[in-house]
Amino acid sequence: MFTIQKDFVKEIVIEKSRFICTLKKVESEEEAQEFIKAIKKQFWDATHNCSAYIVDELAQRSSDDGEPSGTAGIPMLEVLRKNNLVGTACVVTRYFGGIKLGAGGLVRAYSGSVAGALKECGLAQKILMSTYSFMYDTGSVGRVLNTLYQQNMFEVVDVDYGMRARIILRMKDEQKSQAEEWLTENLFEEIILEKEGSEYAEIPV
Repeated sequence: MFTIQKDFVKEIVIEKSRFICTLKKVESEEEAQEFIKAIKKQFWDATHNCSAYIVDELAQRSSDDGEPSGTAGIPMLEVLRKNNLVGTACVVTRYFGGIKLGAGGLVRAYSGSVAGALKECGLAQKILMSTYSFMYDTGSVGRVLNTLYQQNMFEVVDVDYGMRARIILRMKDEQKSQAEEWLTENLFEEIILEKEGSEYAEIPV
C-alpha cells in the first residue's frame, strides 16, 4: 500500500480550461467528504469540482460533478487505484475555457491532472511496523545499547528505567524471530520479545 507524502496542489491548462488538482491525506471517509466540501466552497465559482478518494479497500468513491458520466470521477479514481493508494482524496477543479474537449479529452485531462500531481507530490509506502520489548539489567543498559546500535534489523525506540530496564524496539513482524536470535547471541542470554503494539509507518519511495 502507498499514500501521498503530503497535501499538494497542481494546476494545468488544457485548451484554455484550468484544471486544479488538490490532493489530501485522509484517515476516514468523513474526512474525505469534508475535504471535498471545503474545496467546493473554496472554488465555488468553478465549472466543476470532480472528486475521488480511497480511504481503504472498502471506502472508495468518485463524482463527475456535472461532467458527462464516466469522464472525470472514475478516471481519477482509477489513477489512485493504479498507484495502490490508500488514505488519499483528490478534487480536480475545472474552470471551463470555452473549448469542448469531448469525452476522450475529458478522461485524459482529469486522469492526467491527478497523475501529474501524484508524480510531483511523491508517494510513501505504508509498512506495518510493530514495537517489541524485553527486560534487562538496568546497570548494563549502556553496554546493551552500544551493541544494539551496531545493527540495522530493528530500531531502538525507548528505554523505560525501573527495577529492571524495559528496552523497546521497532521492526516488521516477520523480523521478530531473527531479532530474538540475534539478541540472544549478542547479549549472551535468551531474549524473548513481548509485543507492545503495531502501527503503519510511511517510507518515501
